[in-house]
Amino acid sequence: NMSTSMNMGRVVFYEDRNFQGRSYECSSDCADMSSYLSRCHSCRVQSGCFMVYDRNNYMGNQYFMRRGEYSDFQSMMGMTDIRSCRTIPMHRGSYRMRLYERDNFGGQMHEMMDDCDSIMDRYRMSDCQSCNVMDGHWLMYEQPHFRGRMMYMRPGEYRNFRDMGMSGMRFMSMRRITDMC
Repeated sequence: NMSTSMNMGRVVFYEDRNFQGRSYECSSDCADMSSYLSRCHSCRVQSGCFMVYDRNNYMGNQYFMRRGEYSDFQSMMGMTDIRSCRTIPMHRGSYRMRLYERDNFGGQMHEMMDDCDSIMDRYRMSDCQSCNVMDGHWLMYEQPHFRGRMMYMRPGEYRNFRDMGMSGMRFMSMRRITDMC
């Protein structure tokens, strides 16, 4: 199938900084990298886009990576180790997401189809506790203007962000993951 092979990203993870030590090449989701590497401190993304996580099973802090060299996770993004990673499929077409003020799709709702650098400025929303991603893949950020910790959202219903190991985190800006990958 041509479309799946075009979507394939490829990343090489290394145990030590500056691409040293044992390496592990990956082109699919990996829920636990400890069977391949005892630690992970640098990587080269050869193609595609990935989310990397500092805990197994796509939990903990996450970071978005596009093609390029990441020589030292600690200094570049404050992450001491990478434990799991997820490939982000290429999406062509529209983007659509509904944001809700409260969990279980409660409170005020706003539908978005493009990037939003501040839900407070645009919608007068001070909190966002659930969302429904209808189309496309998105990054949600803790602070306005796409700053702070982030979370990757693929199409689906997210009824309560606190249940996703994101307690105490609020999302104040959102951005589409486009073909920039």
